[in-house]
Amino acid sequence: MDKLERFLDRAERLMEKLERTLPKSAAGSAPDWDAAHAFRWEQARLVPVLHPHRISLADLIGIDKQKQLVEQNTKQFVQGRPGNNVLFTGSRGTGKSSLVKALLNEHAADGLRLIEVGKLALADLPHIIALVADRPERFILYCDDLSFSADEPGYQALKAVLDGSLVAFSDNLLIYATSNRRHLMPESMQDNLAAKYVGDEIHPAESIEEKISLSERFGLWVSFYPFTQDEYLSIVAHWLRHFGLTGEIDEVVRQAALQWSIQRGSRSGRVGWQFARDWAGRERVS
Repeated sequence: MDKLERFLDRAERLMEKLERTLPKSAAGSAPDWDAAHAFRWEQARLVPVLHPHRISLADLIGIDKQKQLVEQNTKQFVQGRPGNNVLFTGSRGTGKSSLVKALLNEHAADGLRLIEVGKLALADLPHIIALVADRPERFILYCDDLSFSADEPGYQALKAVLDGSLVAFSDNLLIYATSNRRHLMPESMQDNLAAKYVGDEIHPAESIEEKISLSERFGLWVSFYPFTQDEYLSIVAHWLRHFGLTGEIDEVVRQAALQWSIQRGSRSGRVGWQFARDWAGRERVS
């Protein structure tokens, strides 16, 4: 009997140690909502982001049409009217993620909040929906750089929540996702080979239908394209002014900015910002 009691006592202590190492349950993970405007879902709980990116809409050059579309959608959502889930797709470094962050900064005072969820945590979406369902704020659930392989659990979880899940989608929550892929999943030649032809009609294979079904659940698609040389130089000029260098871009700066973009293989907003940081830093040192 003594041996059994000692065994049970050791087992109880072991269980206590394990409980301390496990993440908190989702049901008890509601954060201090006044601590921040942005949160990150980590280990089954919402963690406040105390120092979010402070970029503004005015800092985003060359994407006026995209800004107008998403700003209108976000504004009506913040005002309590219906809005659409948004899929941002296109070239890297063109402002997809920055636009989402800028919208938070623009509308945080109106009650907008941002929750960033990684791809591996998308299976927890029902828990997040339950946490925010009765809150007065308006939430954007933000998924950055989203793409899936066919067997990833997050794919089915996101698809179910967007359309068809038994979990009711909260009226105060939208999903904004960015991706370099329009259809969010890789497509292969084998998918096309499996298509069926009936007379003059083409019937895509079920695998293709499955791959495009997720992106179709987003009500608004916003596409981003590579910048022209003039747009890239306008971005460089904007960020040089941001870093305190006034005046027009002269030929020396222009050539240096273009050479920088050639070395990086891209004329993107991110590359323009990186060049401006480098140039402004070297100017101040000299």
